[in-house]
Amino acid sequence: MARLFSAPPPPSEDLFYETYYSLSQQYPLLLLLLAIVLCALLALLAVAWASGRELASDPGFLITVLCALGGFSLLLGLASREQRLQRWTRLLSVLVWVSLLALGHGFLFTGGAVSAWDQVSFFLFVIFTVYAMLPLGMRDAAAAGLTSSLSHLLVLGLYLGPQPDSRPALLPQLAANAVLFLCGNVAGAYHKALMERALRATFREALSSLHSRRRLDTEKKHQEHLLLSILPAYLAREMKAEIMARLQAGQGSRPESTNNFHSLYVKRHQGVSVLYADIVGFTRLASECSPKELVLMLNELFGKFDQIAKEHECMRIKILGDCYYCVSGLPLSLPDHAINCVRMGLDMCRAIRKLRAATGVDINMRVGVHSGSVLCGVIGLQKWQYDVWSHDVTLANHMEAGGVPGRVHITKATLALLAGAYAVEDLAMEHRDPYLREIGEPTYLVIDPRAKEEDEKGTAGGLLSSLKGPKMRPSLLMTRYLESWGAAKPFAHLSHIDSPVSTSTPLPEKALASFGPQWSLDRSRTPRGLDDELDTGDAKFFQVIEQLNSQKQWKQSKDFNPLTLYFREKEMEKEYRLSALPAFKYYAACTFLVFFSIFIIQMLVTNRPPALAITYSIIFLLFLLLLFICFSEHLTRCVLKGPKMLHWLPALSGLVATQPGLRVTLGTTTILLVFVMAITSLVFLPASASCPVQAANVSSRAFNVSWELPGSLPLISVPVTSDPLSAPQYSMHCCVLGLLSCSLFLHMSFELKLLLLLLWLAASCSLFLHSHAWLSDCLVAHLYMDSLDYRPGVLKEPKLMGAISFFVFFFTLLVLARQNEYYCRLDFLWKKKLRQEREETETMENLTRLLLENVLPAHVAPKFIGQNRRNEDLYHQSYECVCVLFASVPDFKEFYSESNINHEGLECLRLLNEIIADFDELLSKPKFSGVEKIKTIGSTYMAATGLNATSGQDAQQDAERSCSHLGTMVEFAVALGSKLDVINKHSFNNFRLRVGLNHGPVVAGVIGAQKPQYDIWGNTVNVASRMESTGVLGKIQVTEETAWALQSLGYTCHRRGVIKVKGKGQLCTYFLNTDLTRTGPPSATLG
Repeated sequence: MARLFSAPPPPSEDLFYETYYSLSQQYPLLLLLLAIVLCALLALLAVAWASGRELASDPGFLITVLCALGGFSLLLGLASREQRLQRWTRLLSVLVWVSLLALGHGFLFTGGAVSAWDQVSFFLFVIFTVYAMLPLGMRDAAAAGLTSSLSHLLVLGLYLGPQPDSRPALLPQLAANAVLFLCGNVAGAYHKALMERALRATFREALSSLHSRRRLDTEKKHQEHLLLSILPAYLAREMKAEIMARLQAGQGSRPESTNNFHSLYVKRHQGVSVLYADIVGFTRLASECSPKELVLMLNELFGKFDQIAKEHECMRIKILGDCYYCVSGLPLSLPDHAINCVRMGLDMCRAIRKLRAATGVDINMRVGVHSGSVLCGVIGLQKWQYDVWSHDVTLANHMEAGGVPGRVHITKATLALLAGAYAVEDLAMEHRDPYLREIGEPTYLVIDPRAKEEDEKGTAGGLLSSLKGPKMRPSLLMTRYLESWGAAKPFAHLSHIDSPVSTSTPLPEKALASFGPQWSLDRSRTPRGLDDELDTGDAKFFQVIEQLNSQKQWKQSKDFNPLTLYFREKEMEKEYRLSALPAFKYYAACTFLVFFSIFIIQMLVTNRPPALAITYSIIFLLFLLLLFICFSEHLTRCVLKGPKMLHWLPALSGLVATQPGLRVTLGTTTILLVFVMAITSLVFLPASASCPVQAANVSSRAFNVSWELPGSLPLISVPVTSDPLSAPQYSMHCCVLGLLSCSLFLHMSFELKLLLLLLWLAASCSLFLHSHAWLSDCLVAHLYMDSLDYRPGVLKEPKLMGAISFFVFFFTLLVLARQNEYYCRLDFLWKKKLRQEREETETMENLTRLLLENVLPAHVAPKFIGQNRRNEDLYHQSYECVCVLFASVPDFKEFYSESNINHEGLECLRLLNEIIADFDELLSKPKFSGVEKIKTIGSTYMAATGLNATSGQDAQQDAERSCSHLGTMVEFAVALGSKLDVINKHSFNNFRLRVGLNHGPVVAGVIGAQKPQYDIWGNTVNVASRMESTGVLGKIQVTEETAWALQSLGYTCHRRGVIKVKGKGQLCTYFLNTDLTRTGPPSATLG
């Protein structure tokens, strides 16, 4: 029972719950209670008229009923406007209770003689409905219920006590009344506690569901932004569907496909223009920057370029070091794509000119543009980056390499699409790239129409370097100037999409205020800007309240059948009916309390024949057996200490809780047992007989009575102090208590409750209106023996009073049963929805994590997705020892062709996708967990190790240990070659890998707001790239420093010699012996 009363919730939640409880649960019940009372009053008048009574002869009864009709009609009118008078809810409830109490006392003294059993059923109705149907708290309801009980007992005690004829039987009858009222209070309080517990759980689940939906919405927004930061929308949807399928099938698994290929997300687009741009002089400038300055400079520069791209309807594809390239005409075709790219190129050159003029730093912009067709999409399994491939893309790249700093270099195809929008000049043949000279087509430089105006104006603010004060480094000048551009930080949207929802759902003040002044919190200091935010929360809250409203059970719903309340989904209905019910034992315990109350009442007011005692003894044993079965789990410790043959007993409780068929059988049997015991005293009476008390001088004082059963000897003849004629009236009251026992089984199905209530109603009416109606007539004859022609009022004639009480309770309990059924089902539905939403939220969170880790390394991703991050600083990190790998498949360039046979190069890219995807699969192996893929550049694969070390960790360790991850990279390079051999075997190709390795210090960071990208920069990266480009097929080329480090780890290297490296001069390089035989000890072997 203690579980029924949960700990008090926080005040705000309790306040919100009271609002919900009043609106959705108690408000409809209050209206139904008033409707039932009005119908009962009209039924009283109808029965009085139909039974031939003259209403004018009993003015007290008539006035009482008419006044009650008027008063309750007024209350119903007020209650119908209760939503507008929310703050008067408690006062309205008190008025209803006082009116019912006054009506009960009015009925006591109208229509005939006053008896101790008079209006007990009506007061029992008042007591029970105070708990079950009035919007009062538990304390207020208990006070009202106890006050109602005491008022009846005191009034009758004071009125009947002075009458000498009624004194002997009065005390046991008042005691029986007290037991009845006490049982009614306990049953009502128990029903209220059960309902409040269920309602509060439903309410909390609804708020949790609201919280989950907000989290789900936030996660969806995060995913959308993350996906769109990597991919265009059309491709994001397609790839998201596959990721969801992978998550549902199991982490890391790929859904089974009808072929052996990985999914390819590449499409062909025609009529696009490709722009390549390179910052001339940036490499030298970057070498002078600190890590923070470098990342800030790149983010500001490329952030500015992203802004220019957005203005000119261009899509940035990728950032390669200090190279930036984008496309116009993707994903939607644009007729002026060539003009867009040229305008963007001119604006980029203009921005760099302003930067150079303001800082004096010698940098420039070289731009190349070509128009044609591309294959665009994503390849590989990890670190997705939207990319483009085609001969036209290659040509655009060479247009940039063969261009002139500060100018936009375009092809003949692009010039034709400009339609004279810009003037151009031919580019001299000697300045061309070898690839362009080989093609032999003319190329052009676009003349910027605004270049002369800028030259005339000069620099408005002068050079920053000319300002007074100490001379600043060029990199610092660049950083100071670029900060004024104010580029957005990467992933800044993750902190501003929606503020993280706290685990305890905040309750909108605005929603509280809308219910009434007493719930209006202080909003005077609330900024007006928050109103819109609150409106969204309020709207969602009201949607939840509307879904919880009990009035919806009568309306069309996608979840319920409005007539039967069955779930529309058969599987959900089956799951609901088969769900476990641990609280069943408490239902049985409270029903036993009702049974025990009936037993005490029978002992107080009947003659206690031996047969009755035997019957009660049997029923007691059955109830004790039932309670033992229900509570056997609490006896586990005691049973386990006993014989092993009894160890199965504690499992009975779980069996009852989990087996719906057993629960229904036991619950139905329990209710029927209570009903049988309520009428047992009548069973021992003859079905039809004359009054046992015929003498006119017999009163209600103590006397000897001999009851006889047909065909048997007199059972007992003992002096008793009870009135034998009052026993049948208390059997009626016990029947009413039995009716209440149906409501104690909160989760019993409505149709079963309806069946039991109908059976109970039919049996009770049959007994008291037909087979044992003579008892009522006998009592009336005894009470009014002095006036033989007098007919008492309707409520003073026991059989009519009993029948009306049965019908009133029948309809009242039927309403409550329907309400209980609805909320039990609603509670189940919300739990299921909440469970599904939590699973969906978890899936979405995993998807967000996978997406973010697909953009960033696992150790960097938490810095951007954390709830407390404000994105105030750019992420950057410097490392002392990082091994960088470039592995390319040079033969793929010759293999790639565009023809109708291979769908304009699409099938060639399918093979490249298989190569990159197989390389990516190696990253999931535990021994390569330290390898971080950086990007793919065409058919070149870039990766690094040593990036997961904490800052400063390498400097504190000796060189051999700090660079031990070089061995992992070598193993990875060898594994790449093995993978490529397998692909060659299956594709009948002879691709060979060319690998370059270098190690040393690098700077890592995340740049770009539109498409955030993790990258590494530094001389180490540049040299590693040159090691690959100057390498030999099937070989791993390394620098001299890297060769010495690898030899210290047990690898064998042989000297290639001194070669010329672009931008680095003459370098001595080595080839790594790819045979895994080591010269060092076994301990140096990398696993």
